[in-house]
Amino acid sequence: MKIAVIGANGQLGTDVVRAFTDNGDEVFPLTHEDIEVANLESVSSKLCELRPEIVVNTAAMHHVENCEREPERAYAANALGPRNLAVVARELHAALVHVSTDYVFDGNKGSPYVEEDAPRPLNVYGNTKLAGEYFVRSLLDRHLVLRTSALYGQAPCRAKGGRNFIDLMLKLARERGEVKVVDCEVVSPTSTSALARQIVVLSRCDTYGLFHATAEGSCSWYEFAQEIFSLTNTPVNLKIAAPDEFPAKVPRPKYSVLENRELKRHGVNSFGPWQEDLAKYLSCSLVTATN
Repeated sequence: MKIAVIGANGQLGTDVVRAFTDNGDEVFPLTHEDIEVANLESVSSKLCELRPEIVVNTAAMHHVENCEREPERAYAANALGPRNLAVVARELHAALVHVSTDYVFDGNKGSPYVEEDAPRPLNVYGNTKLAGEYFVRSLLDRHLVLRTSALYGQAPCRAKGGRNFIDLMLKLARERGEVKVVDCEVVSPTSTSALARQIVVLSRCDTYGLFHATAEGSCSWYEFAQEIFSLTNTPVNLKIAAPDEFPAKVPRPKYSVLENRELKRHGVNSFGPWQEDLAKYLSCSLVTATN
């Protein structure tokens, strides 16, 4: 199949390109230099030239604080961008896979969110991502909107200075010997390679709609750090940060665990426990570092 991947040089996009390539598909990796999703003319020109059967959108304005400071720019990237992709995908009779976020919820439920739960974003990032979801779902029948959580991957995350949570924890442990991490936020850490594999699986199904797509299980950021240090045998004094020690500049959900109910209902859930994916990630990182 012919697959266009938007945001192909990003943390998730890199693994999506690799997963479809390994699957034997013809992949068109598109970066910001190739296509400007907020510009309908740019989207139409590039996609009509390539005529993909599936468009995968991993591009977004991810930095939560920057979204709060520049809401118009965030809306252009996170809402108008998906809208433009949906419009052109409809013209081309192509399917659109659009990646969204757990930040569409406020975190007050206290148990895993399912697809039917009412969204209530707390910040500009969540609101603009939710708007993007609505555009895609209302404009295109053949859509897959995938909400995910706490992504990490081998490729650099440019929105976070090129370093994901795992890399940051290991760096701080080496440099300081002591690390403090909050335990009041609960997520489902999800590897980009696992999500990319799930996207490939869904691309072969005649199933469309809204899906939650995260690793199985959940943990606090403190528990995530514990597992990182345990698996890497890192000597470190890990402490729970006081609630006011790292005050958030922007409101974020305290509990944003997603249940992959629709993936399981359709029999296509390919995710395993988050601990297994973390172990695979760290194993690959070690191999890469020694080569």
